[in-house]
Amino acid sequence: MPLTADELSTFSTKGLVIKRGFVPAHLVDRAAALVTDWYRTDMDQHRLVEYTQRTFAPQLGDHPDLLALFAHSGVARLAAELVGDLAPVGTTQIQIRVPERELDRAQPEKAMHVDGVACPHLDPAELRTFSLLIGVVLSDVSDPSGGALRYVAGGHLRMADWFRTQWSRGITAQVPPHIDVEQGTTLLGKPGDVLLMHHLVPHAVGRNLTATPRIMAYFRVSHVHHASRRLDALRDPWLDFPPLTAPAR
Repeated sequence: MPLTADELSTFSTKGLVIKRGFVPAHLVDRAAALVTDWYRTDMDQHRLVEYTQRTFAPQLGDHPDLLALFAHSGVARLAAELVGDLAPVGTTQIQIRVPERELDRAQPEKAMHVDGVACPHLDPAELRTFSLLIGVVLSDVSDPSGGALRYVAGGHLRMADWFRTQWSRGITAQVPPHIDVEQGTTLLGKPGDVLLMHHLVPHAVGRNLTATPRIMAYFRVSHVHHASRRLDALRDPWLDFPPLTAPAR
């Protein structure tokens, strides 16, 4: 089912849309089983910081059962409705918030940020941006204290203004102070729910105080021309969204 007019309007104003129960259960079950097996048998707690900064289960990033969440679920069609012409998507990022009771050391929290800009593990001048962040929920996320993602609705417009008027390459702050202090809205959901979020929407992730791992599969989607205009796309929030250009302005 395509995005409705209301959902397109919501994306323009809030920078995100949540499609509940969108991914078919058989695709979710296969992907969740794959990641859960890795979590139980292969996760190395000594690499927890690396996993958190980059991806859990790195060897599974191009597994067909994970890529199917994007390519064979209808999610790719939704992305094309927003972005238009897509660059190929060939990898999945897995993010797990591990229950603290299972850890010997604390898992790093993620402060408010946008991905690919001033990341702690990158040179501040390096950009690894994209157009659209898509998250597929693979575990029940019904408790706000379970390491859920928190987002600042509408923050994509405020971030674009900051990038346009105050930011320059090499600045180590990931967001301006007035956004850094915001708590954000908690993303709660069930397996199969899908988050489609503008790359410039600030988000954070905190501690998991529950007994259950929070598992998300993420896809970073780019307009086919994004790589050649990363700076411009930071400053113009609709550059990579030609299907929305007319109604958004």
